[in-house]
Formats: sequence, C-alpha cells, structure tokens
Amino acid sequence: MAKLRIIVMGTPAFAVPALRALVAAGHEVGAVYTQPPRPGGRRGRELTPSPVQRAAEELGIAVRHPASLKSGDAQAEFAALGADVAVVAAYGLILPQAILAAPRRGCLNIHASLLPRWRGAAPVQRAILAGDAETGVCIMRMEAGLDTGPVLLRRATAIGPDDNAGTLTDRLATIGAEAIVAVLDDIAAHPAVPQASEGVTYAGKLDKRETLIDWTAPAPQVLRQIRAFAPAPGAWFAHDGARIKVLAAEQAAGDGTPGLALDDGFTIACGSGAIRAITVQRAGKPAMPVAAMLRGFPIPAGTKLS
Repeated sequence: MAKLRIIVMGTPAFAVPALRALVAAGHEVGAVYTQPPRPGGRRGRELTPSPVQRAAEELGIAVRHPASLKSGDAQAEFAALGADVAVVAAYGLILPQAILAAPRRGCLNIHASLLPRWRGAAPVQRAILAGDAETGVCIMRMEAGLDTGPVLLRRATAIGPDDNAGTLTDRLATIGAEAIVAVLDDIAAHPAVPQASEGVTYAGKLDKRETLIDWTAPAPQVLRQIRAFAPAPGAWFAHDGARIKVLAAEQAAGDGTPGLALDDGFTIACGSGAIRAITVQRAGKPAMPVAAMLRGFPIPAGTKLS
C-alpha cells in the first residue's frame, strides 16, 4: 500500500474516527481543515474548538480553520500542501473548483447515506424520519454538484427500531472510517461508479420547527420524530410553561384525542395509537427517566399537551 499525503476536512465528531483511522493506517495527514471555534462553555463565553480540531491537536497535526475557501490566498495555501487526496467528512463549507482540483487524486467525501438517496446536509435524520429500513456510507469523488459525484465504495447498515440520530451517526462514522481506509489502501481497485439517476432524494437542513412534536401524527411517525432528533436538538412539547424534550419513547396501547395523557405515566395519544415516554429532559436539567420527572412535575391523566 502506498502511503498518501492527505488533507482531512471535517468538523463534528462524525469525522473523528476517519481522521484517527487514516493516521493509524500510516498515511501522512499534512493538515486538518475544520470550522473555526464557536462560542460555548459556560454561558457561551468561551470559544470551543470542534471535535476534529481537538483530535488533530491531540495527534500533533496542524489545524487550519479559514472562514472561507473562496479567496485566492486560501486556495493557494491549500494547493501548497501538495496533497495526494483530500478526505472530506461533514466539513461545513462548500469547496470551490480550485480546491476540488488541487489534490493529485481529487477530493473524496465520506457521505452518510446510500447515494443517490439523501443527498445533502442531514441524511441521518432524514432517513430515520422517512422510516427507511437501511442507510449506509458512500465514499464519493466530489464534484461541483451537491453530492452528485461518482461512488467508489458503498457500505450499508440496517436502521434498527431503537436507533436514534446519535447511535446511527456513531455507527456510520465507524463504517465511514473503515471504508475510506479500504479505498485509500488501493484506489485503483475501487473504480468510481456514476450514481443512478433514479431514486434521488434531498436531505435538507433541519428546521427548529420540525422538532416540535406533532401529536396529530400516527404513533409510529411520532416515534420516528423523537428518534431522529435524539439526543440533540431533541423533539419537544410545551406544558405548564415548560419545554420538555422526549429523548426516547415506545409505542403503547390506547387511543384518544391527539396530545391527551391517557394515564399518569406519560402515555400520550397520537393521531392514531399512542406513545409512552422513556427518557425526557426539562429545560436546564439533565436527561432523566420519565418516572423521575413525573415525581416533581406530574402530567396527570386527562392533561392535554400542546
């Protein structure tokens, strides 16, 4: 296996396993590109580096976080790294053509869906919301279009009934790390195959309005909404002046007016069927079993939730 000089471009925890796997495989990571530190910490007063930046610094790799890659200076600085390939995983910036063309073997993206299904920003959440039975990872050669490039390797995984966005993202990150190492071990053995023209769907950015629980939807759809937004930002409802997130729930017996509490244990009627919360979180408090919340914040049978 020829060792390659690589630029890694990523920001969230999803990209960290790939970075670590590429280093462990013996490749030379010349630099890591990531989003600039964002306000965080207590009361948002501290600048918090991205998970990828923290991992890169731990590994002793130079980190760059330009606000944009559109300037000639930024593009020249990128090209001067002399990379064989750039590996991109949830970076967060659009790559101009000059960036795409700079590495000798181009830019490869670790995309968390089975393309052409769920091109775009939120493929994990959209797959869960849609009730997909499976998803996966594609290693895609990047081009100017939105996730339209040819695919070098695809690996699928089932979406289990207990998977939420957090567990599924973690599993896909591991699969993606293994897949990119496999491709770079022998690029010639992984020809780029154009995506099918049929079955294209788009995973648009998440809107905060989507996180408000729609009790008029059938119970299975409500459960998918809860799973798609767990652990963050969390599907929620308002009651007695409080915003309460439901982080885990199960289908339950019962029917009634949508949003009606059917018992004292948080069984809530949906458009058809009902759900029972398992894990909840009130604003400003840690996540907890629903029974613990109900001891201090009861939602008795007959309560109508908004």
